[in-house]
Amino acid sequence: MRVRVPEITDPATVGRVSDPVPAGPARQTQDTLLSSVTTLRLGGPARAFERCLDTDHLIGAVTDLDRQRHRCLLVGGGSNLVVADEGFDGTAVLIESSEVTFGTENGRSYVTADAGVDWDGLVAATVDAGFGGLECLSGIPGAAGATPVQNVGAYGVEVADLLRDVDLLDRRSGERRRVTPSALELGYRTSNLKHRDDHVVLAVSFWLNEKRVSRPIRYGELAATLGLEPGAQSDAAEVREQVLALRRGKGMVLDADDHDTWSAGSFFTNPVLTADEAVPVLRRIRDQVGSDITVPTYPAGDGVKLSAGWLIERAGFRRGYPSPGAPVRLSTKHTLALTNRGDATTDELLDLARDVRDGVRAAFGVDLHPEPVLVNCSL
Repeated sequence: MRVRVPEITDPATVGRVSDPVPAGPARQTQDTLLSSVTTLRLGGPARAFERCLDTDHLIGAVTDLDRQRHRCLLVGGGSNLVVADEGFDGTAVLIESSEVTFGTENGRSYVTADAGVDWDGLVAATVDAGFGGLECLSGIPGAAGATPVQNVGAYGVEVADLLRDVDLLDRRSGERRRVTPSALELGYRTSNLKHRDDHVVLAVSFWLNEKRVSRPIRYGELAATLGLEPGAQSDAAEVREQVLALRRGKGMVLDADDHDTWSAGSFFTNPVLTADEAVPVLRRIRDQVGSDITVPTYPAGDGVKLSAGWLIERAGFRRGYPSPGAPVRLSTKHTLALTNRGDATTDELLDLARDVRDGVRAAFGVDLHPEPVLVNCSL
């Protein structure tokens, strides 16, 4: 990851791709397993791989493939992909652009990162440079370009809280433009970039806090670990350290030697119910688990957000389900992660996901929806 301080340019400047840009290294012609570029370590072959080491290469590769009407699968960190055992009949475009720049606008500091920048590496770079803001999102696997698509969030902070703008390539027109957060319709783990492929994220920019001051700590577990009252702020480096420790305890920091981290992170999103939907659902949950049990709920606009992990466990799916020898299991540290124990297939992973989804629906009448992008497969 290269870091430099840029000259500040007009953020409204719009560029246009009019001619093909050289597309980087020559494409491989042999089948290449997508399991080699996903954190689940699952997925069959792509027809070809193309590595894009900078933004020009990425624009050129996608433009060239589109002009030839060849299918392409954009792969950043591979942490949010579930790829079929049959693979993908097209070119996997590996986004490996790596430039990071710091700047100021109207007295506010920000950082801009190419889409291929390792996300946790970016968080670390901002803290090392003396800034705060991103620390609660430490340890999340994947690339920076995916974060606004999913509106990634953790420990009381989400990308929508910090996003300055996103640099996009419109694949239909070839236009490159920057858009502000208001144009992205950011919501809980979603945006209007999700489940569509007509735009490519080229770079993302985030506002930062000076003097390494963290975001307000709103997540109870994190606040308690830091010895703070909810809403207080702290040193971003200390917050980052505690977030990483909490995530490691849940198997949510990548470790090649720990199969609990061979996952796509949280497999299901936390269900969000309207106020009217929540009343009968909460009554049914209490009937099932007992009125003396506190059901974790969180405000979500005019509705209520439930904990998918809590529902999964209360529906009878314990950590490590179904058994120690199974090729795919729920993490032994966190019931929300589905893990590859080393020799699994995607079909086996999806069977487990269906088992869990159907079990929660049968127990509580709540539908769980997958958070990862499913490629050439479905639940």
